[in-house]
Amino acid sequence: MKEIVGNPIFSIALTFLVYFIAQKIYSKYNFMLFNPILVSIVTIIIILKVTGIDFHTYNKGGRFISFFLGPAVIALGVPLYMRFKEIKKEGGLSVIISVIIGSIVGILSAALTAKLLGASKEVVASIAPKSVTTPIAMGITEKIGGIPSLTAAIVVATGILGAVIGPAFLKLIGVKSKVAFGLAMGSASHGIGTARAFQEGELEGAVSSLAIGLNGIATAIITPIIFYLIYKL
Repeated sequence: MKEIVGNPIFSIALTFLVYFIAQKIYSKYNFMLFNPILVSIVTIIIILKVTGIDFHTYNKGGRFISFFLGPAVIALGVPLYMRFKEIKKEGGLSVIISVIIGSIVGILSAALTAKLLGASKEVVASIAPKSVTTPIAMGITEKIGGIPSLTAAIVVATGILGAVIGPAFLKLIGVKSKVAFGLAMGSASHGIGTARAFQEGELEGAVSSLAIGLNGIATAIITPIIFYLIYKL
């Protein structure tokens, strides 16, 4: 049994099976708390705890899945290219300004709140870049003195939260534009939010893909500035 569990194929098969079932559940009930990624994470954690399989054993296969994260992000350029003319009609400047504002709000909402609640400087630095993809966020955190491992966990949590409540919240406040929807999801909850945006439509997903890249650049530039101002003013 140990040989089977320790085989990377076991972890890969388990992950795909759990996600497949989670997708089926979400498709049937279409309830926001049944988001496939959220359900998959919780289910796999429970399975590992109940069976006593440690994370390092599971990750022998998990890291192969993680490897494809990079190519998957690059692949987001395909729908972006196909929908570029539609996005361009909305005005390039308005898109850029929206993402910059989203970046600032994302940083301040996390960093300033954490500081006011008494969090340490390292924790604040770790939370600040929560709305960009993990590699960018961890790079920013390292530069401003945060804890990269904490940042990685917070980034994942942010993405899941955005994917779960983001669409419902945007509809609640009256956002009807597909471009605005995509910008909000990509800027606030990076790749996980973008996956959810694609469920709404290809245009929403394409715009969200664009927002990931633009927000990554904006956050990398703005985060150190805001972090400096928070502790110097």
